[in-house]
Amino acid sequence: MPRATVIGLGKSGVAAARLLKREGWEVELSDGNTSETLLQQQRQLAAEQITVKLGQSLELNGANLPQLIVVSPGVPWDIPVLVEARQLGIETIGEMELAWRNLRWLPWVGITGTNGKTTTTALIAAIFQAAELNAPACGNIGYAACEVALSQVGRGKETPIQNPSCAGSAPKVRPKIQNCIDWVIAEISSYQVESSSSLAPRIGVWTTFTPDHLSRHQTLENYYNIKAKLLRQSELQVFNGDDACLRQQGLSNWPNAYWTSVRGKNFLISEKGFYIEDDWVVEKLSATSAPEPIVKVSTLRMVGEHNQQNLLMAVATARLARINRDAIARAIREFPGVAHRLEHICTWEGIDFINDSKATNYDAAEVGLASVKSPAILIAGGEAKAGDDTAWLAKIHSQAAAVLLIGSAAPAFAQRLQEVGYYSYHIVETMERAVPRAAELAKEYQAPVVLLSPACASFDQYPNFEVRGDRFRQLCLDWAKAEKLQYNSILSSPLS
Repeated sequence: MPRATVIGLGKSGVAAARLLKREGWEVELSDGNTSETLLQQQRQLAAEQITVKLGQSLELNGANLPQLIVVSPGVPWDIPVLVEARQLGIETIGEMELAWRNLRWLPWVGITGTNGKTTTTALIAAIFQAAELNAPACGNIGYAACEVALSQVGRGKETPIQNPSCAGSAPKVRPKIQNCIDWVIAEISSYQVESSSSLAPRIGVWTTFTPDHLSRHQTLENYYNIKAKLLRQSELQVFNGDDACLRQQGLSNWPNAYWTSVRGKNFLISEKGFYIEDDWVVEKLSATSAPEPIVKVSTLRMVGEHNQQNLLMAVATARLARINRDAIARAIREFPGVAHRLEHICTWEGIDFINDSKATNYDAAEVGLASVKSPAILIAGGEAKAGDDTAWLAKIHSQAAAVLLIGSAAPAFAQRLQEVGYYSYHIVETMERAVPRAAELAKEYQAPVVLLSPACASFDQYPNFEVRGDRFRQLCLDWAKAEKLQYNSILSSPLS
């Protein structure tokens, strides 16, 4: 029996281990961490005859080496043990590549980019599902790609999943994945592209490109080349033509791509693409074809020009997959948005509380601040990332009445704000302090919005940006409920 090792006991690693076991591999799963939750998973997987080693790293010694190593997305591709494995000739792949090898007979949509991936992926999935296609979204959104692959092993098996197209409010559980999947809709991070050798979607989508993850990828050129690899291996390509870097690459690098622009037909950099004109998404599929209106932009409930760009890319993907206008319009009309990305939580005394926890870098946070009413009370901070904060700081200057700083980045952010002459900031350290203080400041400054848009990773205080956003949501709802109860109590108390 061939031996495989899976590194990382997250949902991707567990799904990969189960898939390999079903394929007849002897599977060992390793994770350097340990906790009661991981110990519980260890016991559960042991019952499935999958060995789990906790609190230790993989070591390649002895004669009994694995024939295959599968890496979860969060595991760096260049750690010493993986470099050694490749030198020893041990095939080393990512979880996404393993899923692809089991689902390559299906058409895929692969969405990558620095920002905008999640919203675009969720919207594409919603459109495909409105067209009555079984098209689960997976990868960096919702659930692991190998979970989808597992649902296709041995007809009659089903796997419960969460519907990513319903992620705008409370989580909802969609029906179990049925056997006959029509399309795979995959949000694919640079980490997942890096560890996938043969992944080749039917349609590849590149949303944006700005500096991010440089602590892992080292240089901007390397980061670009990793993402470009996915598009080069895609049969059809859709690009955001309003992104400065992608536009600069242009037709010389991507001569056959479909380009998009919110600015109209004259801003398309090729003779085919999708653009906005007179509140319509318009398609032009070739140099000789006539422009054709597809759906009204105002149908989309999400705010911001960046969401119009996401809409264009989603519609372009759907039309290249030959989905009709009615299904597109229905999906867009009903699409609630994505949790943690400009998610409206509640309104308290005319103040909107908005969760943009997914804004984990300066560019995304700048877009978030530009998309809400001003002046806003901004909550920012967390674990800082490398990048250019100039435009973000300028947006704070013009649109933020006050900034509340949380997490390990707070002192450095305070210094940067001072350097650009902005002094209306407060270091509050935690979300628990930030929410009530933000509400007070919003009343003081008559600000219509309290916005969590951190411009940082979450790992200094939270396991991920979802948990951070969930905490913000709960604190906002608790605050609004407590204030309402207090107000009602005052109204109902007898006059003295």
